[in-house]
Amino acid sequence: MIRTTAVAMSGGVDSSAAALLLQREGRALLGLTLHLFDGGEDGTDAAAAAAQMGFPHRTLDMSAAFRAGVIEPFAAEYEAGRTPNPCVGCNRAVKFGALLQAARALGCTGLATGHYARVEHDSGSGRWLLRKAARPEKDQSYVLAMLTQDQLSQALFPLGGLSKEEVRAIARQAGLTSARKKDSQDICFIPDGDYGAFLRRHTGKDYPAGPFLDEEGQVLGRHTGIVDYTVGQRRGLGVSSSRGRLYVKEIRPEEGAVVLSGGGGLFARTLTADRLNLIPCGRLEGPVRLRAKIRYRMAEQPCTAEQTGEESLRLTFDSPQRAICPGQTVVLYDGDTVVGGARILDSLDER
Repeated sequence: MIRTTAVAMSGGVDSSAAALLLQREGRALLGLTLHLFDGGEDGTDAAAAAAQMGFPHRTLDMSAAFRAGVIEPFAAEYEAGRTPNPCVGCNRAVKFGALLQAARALGCTGLATGHYARVEHDSGSGRWLLRKAARPEKDQSYVLAMLTQDQLSQALFPLGGLSKEEVRAIARQAGLTSARKKDSQDICFIPDGDYGAFLRRHTGKDYPAGPFLDEEGQVLGRHTGIVDYTVGQRRGLGVSSSRGRLYVKEIRPEEGAVVLSGGGGLFARTLTADRLNLIPCGRLEGPVRLRAKIRYRMAEQPCTAEQTGEESLRLTFDSPQRAICPGQTVVLYDGDTVVGGARILDSLDER
């Protein structure tokens, strides 16, 4: 019996090329497009790509799962003064959560996406490993670091060994129309990048103005609502100071206040995190020397990580890091292997 592999298809070049490569391996495919929100992907381009390659395609309404697994947590985190990465949550809760479940119900074995990463099985430990893409400039392992063992066991990433140029060339040589399609940018459900306006529309709340404070608690001015700001932000503050440029250092939702500081006040070496998801092992035994990054687009930094509870972590970088944002995901690496990820709770200025 030929097993069918599901392919998550957006209609873009990456997912189309992933499908093409799997088809060349002789796999039977079913293209699946997620309808996540009004104005989102309608499946037309993906269906056309699937038809061009000669395999069936379906669009699935995942709007309820997306709202519950991505948008509601996103809003809750912002209201709590934290800055989440919704793509991390979407991959775990929706793409390799609700969509994988739907693919299994349709009789599929495995779910492929156009992510630039690699997954391998370690016969020694019996665990599935997540590795960085072969080409570091396109590596997307960061947004996959919260995937579980079950999810990784079903994941296929055909583009993990390729560059973007090679992927476009493959699509172009096969005559796929998606070869000319531009990459998507920003958060898919907030294309204009105005998070505060989105949250006001979504929640129906009017987040009140409040004080800008300095680190000593002195009032420097008024802000427009805590959801309009993130740690490290400089632009759009509308506050002048004789101390030079000011940046958002902390958001205090319980006070409705935003704390500002000079650039030097943004640096810290130590962070605490929760919701720890480990991939190659079940637990970190003792302090471990690793590398980590606290946001998607940054270079990994050397650090010491220590598991402090079932799902809690304390991590100290060798050198201070700028703007460690509560709510963001910290991802741990050992060479090209993803050790795991966790949600940042707080930073400690221990220089």
